Amino acid sequence: MILIAESGSTKTDWVFLKEGKIQKQQQTLGINPFHMDISSIIDNIKSLENFHLVEQIFFYGAGCATDETKQKVKDALLEVFPSASCEIHSDVLAAARSVCGREKGIACIIGTGSNSCLYDGKDITHNVRPLGYILGDEGSGAVLGKRLIADILKGVAPEDIATAFYKKHDLEYAYIINKIYREEAPSRFLAQFTVFLSENIEHPYVSNLLQEEFTKFFERNIKQYNDHSSLPIHFIGSIAYYFKKELNKVAEKLNLQTGKIIKSPLEGLIEFHIAE
Repeated sequence: MILIAESGSTKTDWVFLKEGKIQKQQQTLGINPFHMDISSIIDNIKSLENFHLVEQIFFYGAGCATDETKQKVKDALLEVFPSASCEIHSDVLAAARSVCGREKGIACIIGTGSNSCLYDGKDITHNVRPLGYILGDEGSGAVLGKRLIADILKGVAPEDIATAFYKKHDLEYAYIINKIYREEAPSRFLAQFTVFLSENIEHPYVSNLLQEEFTKFFERNIKQYNDHSSLPIHFIGSIAYYFKKELNKVAEKLNLQTGKIIKSPLEGLIEFHIAE
């Protein structure tokens, strides 16, 4: 039995494969080794059914970018699956394998955060540092939400947009500031406001905001990769998926070629490993 896991901070999707066919799919809480200790990760894994039958594991996760965090996840998996072989990879490689398969291309994640890589059909050969929503994460849900909130609080956003926002979100200034600067997961708090952007997509302010921020994503990330103008640029993530029209419009203006734009890497990962 082969087990594939695709994990973010919110949820983990687990797929059991046997002889190239899906036997079962399960979902548990998210696993992020940056924020969780090993005992919490083990408890999460133990909530799976039939885990004793697994022989090989491919785990792809947010936070699995360093040897230390990868080892933490591997140790937890081996605690539950002592006889299984384990491979721990980043969510960026999951994106690349999902959308590119064995072909060369550029794979991007645009969800709450953003990331990208140049992929040669086997390995990631270049990765522009994402840097998080304060220094980077251009085009991400957190950055889009940050821009919207800042424009509204500073009085830069059009009056009708600010009025519509406060009608939908009855939030006071002090509450917003406290959520962003004093509580956990400010990026998740900011990203939730992309729903408001999608509901007001026809407004010129919203359209301009999206195009400006997606332009920054391409300019500061994609254009650093060799052959960026000749390779397909694939996307995974909720922001890329729901704002694909605006994303494609910006790419076209920059003479860049977009490829697949999908919400989740799971289906492509399953296909990749079945083919293996």
